[in-house]
Amino acid sequence: MIVRSDLLTAVDGRTRCGWVGDDDEYRRYHDEEWGRPLHGDRALFEKLSLEAFQSGLSWITILRRRPGFRDAFDGFAIDVVCRYSEVDIARLLGDDRIIRNRAKIVATIGNARILNAWLEHEPGGLDALIWAHCPHRAPRPNTLAEVPGITPESTALARALKGRGLHFVGPTTAYALMQSAGIVDDHLTGCWRAAP
Repeated sequence: MIVRSDLLTAVDGRTRCGWVGDDDEYRRYHDEEWGRPLHGDRALFEKLSLEAFQSGLSWITILRRRPGFRDAFDGFAIDVVCRYSEVDIARLLGDDRIIRNRAKIVATIGNARILNAWLEHEPGGLDALIWAHCPHRAPRPNTLAEVPGITPESTALARALKGRGLHFVGPTTAYALMQSAGIVDDHLTGCWRAAP
């Protein structure tokens, strides 16, 4: 692996954003998911939930546990998760495949309840709300230091999500969601995934 400032070139010859390191799962995520447009209420609920679970942890921890999360949370089907009870909370707290944080588990279930009631009358509403906060295209970052953690758009998105009653949706979590769902594309200049 060759490292040049905030980029690295792996043995496959591709130059990537430096945060990928030499982890195969990070490389796959970077190449196939991060910064690619994602739509759909269920898919975005999953991303939003995983970003909330990630708070205070590394994203690779969540990626490695994502299959367990998907299984434990019934594929993040909003209409299923919204019906979870104290029995489900206890089940989830005992499931070592996920991050066993009671507040985040309860928030995910509460968010599903809010979304289920909202989306029953407005299918696609979560998708529309999130994508309505797509910023004007900014110059592509050249270094990791140029990638923001919070933007005016992520602050507005967090405010809109909280206004709907959702929890664990601060501006930093909202910006991470925007990156992972392709609402913003923060691949560095020189990364093979950076769109022209």
